[in-house]
Amino acid sequence: MGKVLVVGSAALDSIKTPKASKPKLLGGAACYASVAASFYTSTSIVAVIGDDFPRKYVDLLKKHKIDQTDLRREKGKTFYWSGEYEENMNNRKTLCLEMGVFDDFKPELSPKNRTAPFVLLGNITPELQMHVLEQMEKPLFVLADTMDCHIKGDPAGLKKLLKKIDCLSLNDSEAKLLTRENNLLTAAAKLHKMGPKMVIIKKGEYGAMLSCQGKLFLAPAFPLAKPLDPTGAGDTFAGALIGYIASNASTRAEVDRVIRKAILNASAVAAFCCEGFGLQKITSISKREIRARVAELEKMIRI
Repeated sequence: MGKVLVVGSAALDSIKTPKASKPKLLGGAACYASVAASFYTSTSIVAVIGDDFPRKYVDLLKKHKIDQTDLRREKGKTFYWSGEYEENMNNRKTLCLEMGVFDDFKPELSPKNRTAPFVLLGNITPELQMHVLEQMEKPLFVLADTMDCHIKGDPAGLKKLLKKIDCLSLNDSEAKLLTRENNLLTAAAKLHKMGPKMVIIKKGEYGAMLSCQGKLFLAPAFPLAKPLDPTGAGDTFAGALIGYIASNASTRAEVDRVIRKAILNASAVAAFCCEGFGLQKITSISKREIRARVAELEKMIRI
């Protein structure tokens, strides 16, 4: 069972939907992903928080046995995001964005985290993602996430990073933006040429597509009648994905063997995320509940 290193943001999120408003919840890509990964294996978080970050959230990460050696507390305010969702829960607008201490974030890894075999580079800038990779000692598997602002803001840096990673996870609109292709098959082929052997294109409520070694795998999303809050679902997906891989693979060949089951686990945990506000749901579920949901997904794709 390998250790997972998760690098990204820790945040306070205020979320408004047509049905409710929740102020200053625990958020940030690194928090969602590290909690999701912790269901499967030992996990370390690399992020920065301000002196206003509530103690209860530190304790919550500790409850999930997430190593906080490289969770740095600095003077100033924690990264803060406020957003509002429309009725369909697919569209949202940002109401407030305050970078706080995250604006000066430059992750410096402790010696024990430099040897982690599995690395998740959350959607920080390509420059910071590369800075983390340069500190690592030959990781077995590197998964990177990105977002549209980095694709637009530093396309050269992102393309440089893609040559150094094993798997890229992004949503369908980001894949189209990065490759300038409207067809996802063509987009995936272009992304492979940029570097990563594995490409996962997320399609929200329609599931995810894996492209690897000339083969495709289309995984369904777990159907939800009434999702409450999709915030962090993509980060949760990435965390559960690499967590499952780390707990079931010790070679690259084994990674290739378990990647499909990993995607089903990622879909299951991401769906739980959407059933609560922020991390409220995924910090209260059990491994048994995850296994049951994965079994349901397996039934959906069985012929």
